[in-house]
Amino acid sequence: MGGGRPAHDIVVLGGGSGGYSCALRAAELGLSVVLVERDKLGGTCLHRGCIPTKALLHAGEVADTTREASRFGIRAEFLGVDLAAVTAYQDSVVTKMYKGLTGLVASRGITVVEGSGRLTSPTTVQVGDDVYEAGHVVLATGSAPSTLPGLEIDGQHVLTSDHALRLDRVPARTVILGGGVIGVEFASAWRSLGAEVTIVEALPRLLPAEEESSSRRLERAFRRRGIGFRTGVRFQAVERRASADAGEAGVVVSLADGSTLEADVLLVAVGRGPVSEGLGYAEAGVAMDRGHVVVDGLCRTNVPTVSAVGDLIPTPQLAHVGFAEGILVAERVAGLPVAPIDYAGVPRVTYSEPEVASVGLTTTQARARGHEIEEVQYDLAGNGKATILRAAGAVTVLRAKDGPVLGVHLVGSRMGELAAEAQLIYNWEAFPEDVAPLLHPHPTQSEALGEAHLALAGKPLHVHG
Repeated sequence: MGGGRPAHDIVVLGGGSGGYSCALRAAELGLSVVLVERDKLGGTCLHRGCIPTKALLHAGEVADTTREASRFGIRAEFLGVDLAAVTAYQDSVVTKMYKGLTGLVASRGITVVEGSGRLTSPTTVQVGDDVYEAGHVVLATGSAPSTLPGLEIDGQHVLTSDHALRLDRVPARTVILGGGVIGVEFASAWRSLGAEVTIVEALPRLLPAEEESSSRRLERAFRRRGIGFRTGVRFQAVERRASADAGEAGVVVSLADGSTLEADVLLVAVGRGPVSEGLGYAEAGVAMDRGHVVVDGLCRTNVPTVSAVGDLIPTPQLAHVGFAEGILVAERVAGLPVAPIDYAGVPRVTYSEPEVASVGLTTTQARARGHEIEEVQYDLAGNGKATILRAAGAVTVLRAKDGPVLGVHLVGSRMGELAAEAQLIYNWEAFPEDVAPLLHPHPTQSEALGEAHLALAGKPLHVHG
């Protein structure tokens, strides 16, 4: 090191979704890349988040399908859940994807450094005794489960999502603290696997960031499934005590309204916080805000040679957002023209049963931006494929009055698969009249999206009223 050219073009600190996507794209563009990861490539999403949780949800879907087989004329018997086998199935999915990722990274000529890295200057990262210098450093150290002040996580009876994925049993009774995406998904999966579940959410409804009508439909579906929830009430305390009936340890959760809930475990799902403490960011001059790295619309920090991506910055905590941010930074560093990400145009999916998906603005957000809106809700009761699947839900589409589509909100089984088309509609600022002539294959649930746009364009087909 010294006055000459840095040894590398980019050092990426963190090998999760944002970090490895940046490394891959930078290598594609001919840059010399070092990727530092203290655990395994793929980060939270691959090993403790997106992939294993969706495998768990699919196992729950299989359990529900087996229980309900007679509804479809099939004789089947549900004999129970072998959680060790479910975990082995999850692990097999993760292992396959991990091998594919490591092979892909190796094929691009990226130098992977295993160990805990620390930013030691605007152009250097130290791992153990080794220092890696680059023209640009990308911070991508991700996030970790959050908790509340005074709420101690013990990994046995008070859990984070990380612990929940490694349980050796399905808890008979569970309280889940937090009605956001993580809490709702675990509630759905555990209920499918046989647990009694109660969600506690301080805000007035489940999935409070989603369209209100979507939240209400989810709540109705959860009631039908026997999933309990308490909204608009805050957590106060948790006490560990022996169960009166079995002599096993459990928890008693106290709420601010004076009520209590007993359970085997308390899952704390109140969000995730950035991993930045002790990594040298502030010491190197990088601006911080409550643990997050502060960036502009192109993921640039206040230090010209440092960028940041993924859960470390205050943007939506979604793997596909990390992918997009990592690619954006790699292309910018390589000198290509880039544009800011429209985060409202990012598809959002909660993979519960039913699924809740959305792209664009909610009605509240649209009105706050001054839009006069028109709205159509198409109930899946009129959709042939949904009827075959015995699925319930709706597609809601918002448009500016006489203008483009502002938001698409989907509730129902497998609705997440429709979010990609919804993304195209929103991001291309399509009018309902542009979408209405497009043909959707029959019978598919995608027709519901077409029907909603037909109705907004003033020519409804399978719509009453």
